[in-house]
Amino acid sequence: MLARGRKVATHGFLEWTWTPVEPLNARSMLDAAASAAARPADQPFVERRRRLSPAALEVVNQKVARAYSPIVIAGFVRLIDFALLSLVGLGVYIGYVMPLAGGFSWTYPAEIVAVAIAAVVCFQAADIYQVQLFRGQLRQMTRMISSWSFVFLLFIGVSFFAKFGSEMSRLWLAAFYFLGLAALIAERLVLRSLVRAWARQGRLDRRTIIVGADRNGEELVEALNAQEDSDIHVLGVFDDRNDSRALDTCAGARKLGKVDDIVEFARRTRVDLVLFALPISAETRILEMLKKLWVLPVDIRLSAHTNKLRFRPRSYSYLGEVPTLDVFEAPITDWDLVMKWLFDRIVGGLALLAALPIMGLVALAVKLDSPGPVLFRQKRFGFNNERIDVYKFRSMYHHQADPTASKVVTKNDPRVTRVGRFIRKTSLDELPQLFNVVFSGNLSLVGPRPHAVQGKLQSRLFDEAVDGYFARHRVKPGISGWAQINGWRGEIDNEEKIQKRVEFDLYYIENWSVLFDLVILLKTPISLLTKNENAY
Repeated sequence: MLARGRKVATHGFLEWTWTPVEPLNARSMLDAAASAAARPADQPFVERRRRLSPAALEVVNQKVARAYSPIVIAGFVRLIDFALLSLVGLGVYIGYVMPLAGGFSWTYPAEIVAVAIAAVVCFQAADIYQVQLFRGQLRQMTRMISSWSFVFLLFIGVSFFAKFGSEMSRLWLAAFYFLGLAALIAERLVLRSLVRAWARQGRLDRRTIIVGADRNGEELVEALNAQEDSDIHVLGVFDDRNDSRALDTCAGARKLGKVDDIVEFARRTRVDLVLFALPISAETRILEMLKKLWVLPVDIRLSAHTNKLRFRPRSYSYLGEVPTLDVFEAPITDWDLVMKWLFDRIVGGLALLAALPIMGLVALAVKLDSPGPVLFRQKRFGFNNERIDVYKFRSMYHHQADPTASKVVTKNDPRVTRVGRFIRKTSLDELPQLFNVVFSGNLSLVGPRPHAVQGKLQSRLFDEAVDGYFARHRVKPGISGWAQINGWRGEIDNEEKIQKRVEFDLYYIENWSVLFDLVILLKTPISLLTKNENAY
């Protein structure tokens, strides 16, 4: 069955009640099998969310496109430049020089690759690999033509002094220069159109919120807005003060709420940067606010534009000409995010193919053991505290299913079937989550395990039991994780178990690498066999 939300207004919060409704049309086999696990009528899923101000809701309700990383874009442009120049040089060589020479020689291809590498290095030195320059035309074209000409003059000079210039075709050299230049200009024109389109869609903006709705905040917004070709898009300001110092607008940026609202605001719309306009002397206030905000997967910085205390220039990072001090950085961004995406898709796809026979056998055993659907779908916390549907093999009797995990599974739990006990002990029930990794993309192979949204320690939700619990959601959750291979899996019946999970998850986030993911993945089968005493 599908779930439909119903808003219920409560004091200070919005309450979402999920009730079962009949499907309106045919869906995939996976969704149909999983959705057959109906929610018991007496256990509706209730989700409490903080109420936002009308101004904040206006921003939240705007459609926002996914952001593109300028660092990754620049990296791809470098690769395209290298490939394009190499193909042009090889094309002229194969079409003109090779027939005259009577065969293939490695001399020309080696020289072509050397020229292409030198061109990319010179373009980098000329500082043309900037997204802001890609939007323009005159500056980047001038620098690119100058750099490409310099590379050829350098190549001709090296050829002369090395005394192999006479062996090289002058026609090939001239054709390589002019055709290469034409290819680069055409590429930049296409890139300019793409970047301008992405800019209009907001994909290159750094969506920023300012903390501090006072004169300092107003000066900061003015300084950010005064910069040309800036990617900073100020969404609004937040401030806890209700006295005359708190302004309703700061240089046109509206006050959207209090600092306590930022966490909910950032979970309902894309926020890339939180910028404090408070002076460094307000240390106590800043620390109190950081305790609330560090759980978000965003960059957090302190503006230093009004501070009288000046550090060395290397101590600052700059937003245009505005100096800032870095406090927290969003984990796994730019090329790291690309590498993790490729790792999940490639390794996850291979793992899914290898697991299909086992999954078929488990599905048959579940079906023969007890009536009901083979798959079970559960709401869990995903990246940035989003709610995602996670697939598992059904391990409980259908009429006793608990989609919200409101009651913890304990040892010898009567709700668990015979097959269910085995697949839970061996974690075979988690195999359908490979579909989440490969197709939905809302899970990773490795990451903090996604907890059920109603997961509790005794009568307290996990976020009430552990400070900084939501910081584990700064990255995408995973099928396996650092906490799990260290034995922190299964039933959570005391405070130490949930605290240790969070502690290991935060260590993983701070020390992530592709190699770390690979180590965890390789150790997972061993840990499932040797550290399963808490899995029921």
